[in-house]
Amino acid sequence: MTLKIISAQEVVFEGEVSSVTLPGTMGAFTVLHNHASLVSTLSAGEIIYTVGGDRRQHAIGGGLADVDNNIVSVCLY
Repeated sequence: MTLKIISAQEVVFEGEVSSVTLPGTMGAFTVLHNHASLVSTLSAGEIIYTVGGDRRQHAIGGGLADVDNNIVSVCLY
């Protein structure tokens, strides 16, 4: 699946991942391949994602996430 992490200033990350864990305002949640479509607000925390077996993380202050058709788009505040 494709993960896109975008801020007002830059594209922080765009690439293929096997999983992504997001800090939702109602609690953290993990997105895997073929996840159901959803839109969620994000609170301050860390986005944790797996690229080719490597675990990466990115601290955020909040944002929005959209999951649809194996594309996870994260817009950061």
